[in-house]
Amino acid sequence: MVDLTALLADLTDESEQLDALVAVLPPEAWARPTPAPGWTVAHQIAHLAWTDHVARLAAADPAAFHASVTSAADPGRLVEDGAAGFLAPPDVLLPRWRSGRAALADSLATVPAGEKLPWYGTRMSAASMATARLMETWAHGTDVAEALGVTRPPTARLRHVAHLGFRTLGHGFAAHGRPTPTVPVRVELGAPDGSVWAFGPVGAADRVVGPALDFCLLVTQRRHRADLALVATGPTADAWLDVAQAFAGPPGVGRAPRPAGREGAAA
Repeated sequence: MVDLTALLADLTDESEQLDALVAVLPPEAWARPTPAPGWTVAHQIAHLAWTDHVARLAAADPAAFHASVTSAADPGRLVEDGAAGFLAPPDVLLPRWRSGRAALADSLATVPAGEKLPWYGTRMSAASMATARLMETWAHGTDVAEALGVTRPPTARLRHVAHLGFRTLGHGFAAHGRPTPTVPVRVELGAPDGSVWAFGPVGAADRVVGPALDFCLLVTQRRHRADLALVATGPTADAWLDVAQAFAGPPGVGRAPRPAGREGAAA
């Protein structure tokens, strides 16, 4: 079973790493564009603040969460409007994000074992919600770091992102309107400490092998597969690398291959 306390501690650490990156920025740096079209550093933090807020509603007040979904002016712009609604000057936005993520952690810690929380198109446990929040924090933090020209070394927390990426294999296909594969896929990833993180049956003919960082960049759609050192063996594994998506909702637009060609996993 997942240790929710340890998972929430990792979520806190991931958030604090990004917090340390943006807390020292002058106000003008929050307006820097990030790799997400139309989104600045401030948009990235506002998005995290908004998603932490609605995740807390899902954990503490499901009725309010459902109301926030049904009252959306344009469901197709839910993410964009959510971020826009939380945008504020840095001295307002940063405390807002901090207090919101702390409130979310407190709410998740009190969710009864086995209870499923509502989310966009699905339901998930408190542990799954915490994992999803860690994944989002890392992914949007990657965009912020790239905008600032900062290279963040990968940590053991990436295992949560990698595991979620593996578990959402079927979702990636479904989000793109493709049948869910019935063929198992084995994933073997080189971890930051030199060990191997493995998911899926040992004897599976379809396999994905490569650095854990690259796999996480792929499933969060922060890099195109052409720019990553991932090797897919078998038709299902190969097709998966085109549709992999660890986040809920409709298919993401992904990132185009980098003009300079293969650049590995630098983030």
